[in-house]
Amino acid sequence: MTELSRFPITLKWPAQHPERLQLYSLPTPNGVKVSILLEETGLPYEPHLVSFDRNDQLSAEFRSLNPYGKIPAILDPNGPEGKPLALFESGAILTYLADKTGRFMPRDAGRRYETLQWLFFQVGGLGPMFGQVGFFHKFAGKAFEDKRPRDRYVNESRRVLAVVNERLADQPWIMGDEYTVADMAIFPWVRNLTGFYEAGELVGIQDYPNVLRSLEAFVARPAVTRGLNIPKRV
Repeated sequence: MTELSRFPITLKWPAQHPERLQLYSLPTPNGVKVSILLEETGLPYEPHLVSFDRNDQLSAEFRSLNPYGKIPAILDPNGPEGKPLALFESGAILTYLADKTGRFMPRDAGRRYETLQWLFFQVGGLGPMFGQVGFFHKFAGKAFEDKRPRDRYVNESRRVLAVVNERLADQPWIMGDEYTVADMAIFPWVRNLTGFYEAGELVGIQDYPNVLRSLEAFVARPAVTRGLNIPKRV
């Protein structure tokens, strides 16, 4: 184990258990991807709340770990070759943790890359589209008189939902019977779209029954139930 105190982020969020993986996050769709995976694997970790209300994500300490100032980020004292590893970007973190634990990522090379393609689909397509719908439907964008931007993202959200719905037509998870990081990436965003963003009716979520079926199975998992509330808001 390597001493973590040399990492500036630990000045703001001291590690009570420096032997454990350190998670810096907030229970948002991107943040809970990682806490859910950690709960699913049982890998020991210590969560730290990065409060947007206090602009913690913009602090020098947090940006020493992620210069982009976005959650989640991790600091693993037991990284490759026993050296500490700092990572940001949820897709990279999910891939790393799946490889580290040997779980939730197919070992067959072809299926591994297929899983990664769906993970990247969420990171590059589904997540940004749903986020824009949230902005234009629930937040500052809802005051815009011109509804063309909102409608563009609604249409794009319906497009990606249709892709996922077709993928799930005859299988429970994105990769068939195997539950993977692709599911952990996609379904927190679907949950947020219909829940926090209150945009289910706007995007016609009932038109995608396969998505709703898998979402229900996803949120029923005990590790998901726990991970959706980590780190706890204060």
